[in-house]
Amino acid sequence: MRFSISILLVLIFFKSTAQSYELPTVHLEELTFIEVKDALNNGVKSVIIPTGGTEPNGPHMVLGKHNFRVKYLAQEIALKLSDAIVAPTIAYVPEGRIDPLEGWMNLPGTIHLPEKYFMKLIEYAARSFKQHGFKDIILIGDSGGNQNGLKKVSESLNLEWKDTNVRVHYISEYYKSSSISTVLDSLETEGFNPKDFGEHAGLTHTSRLLAINKELLRVDIMETLEYNDWSIDENRRLGYGGNPSQSSVKIGIRLNNAKILDCVDQINKLKDESRK
Repeated sequence: MRFSISILLVLIFFKSTAQSYELPTVHLEELTFIEVKDALNNGVKSVIIPTGGTEPNGPHMVLGKHNFRVKYLAQEIALKLSDAIVAPTIAYVPEGRIDPLEGWMNLPGTIHLPEKYFMKLIEYAARSFKQHGFKDIILIGDSGGNQNGLKKVSESLNLEWKDTNVRVHYISEYYKSSSISTVLDSLETEGFNPKDFGEHAGLTHTSRLLAINKELLRVDIMETLEYNDWSIDENRRLGYGGNPSQSSVKIGIRLNNAKILDCVDQINKLKDESRK
């Protein structure tokens, strides 16, 4: 199951009171400014800002795991919302510390953006979208280090814009999807060992990317890996925890779908509740 934005074949239909409006893609960077203007005039009022990260994910998975995954899931969320487009993915996020070295910065390929700059980046992206007429600005983060900054930006801008009709929504269900635990419980009853699920780049994380694009994994390496205990600090230098060799496309689809539906539900609720 390969994800490719450039050959998206299905036209996206946006509903307005006047007519159905179609776009060739939900991705902002693949649209012209005229197409965005027309979309805004025909019922498109939501924009999703996806944030990923560039960090090690074991010897079997590319550094951009978070970016590829969040871009795909943001697309699927937008399609289900039917009134949203997707901003360019933000690949530079908090990842530790450069001096002295901390977290993933100990391993090559990691890109770190301190939280205060990450928050400014999100803030001014949101301000840009407000300027052009978007009413619901949706923040999702695929990496744990993104969550605090996204939440703070949404709270700050909502306070500033409380007398307007523009709202910024931090989607906590994206990172801590309540339905994921249900899927994991099902996997356990099917015979999978919960230890294999992993905290980072294990069975669950690997399956979710495998379901999006197999070419982003080194499957020959993945299949040879064994369980790695993430709780041991020195083991983290391997870049993964859990057991990636147990991963599958089928599991990844189940996990991704659960997350997408949880996010859509939370977004729709926040749209209503934030304006009461």
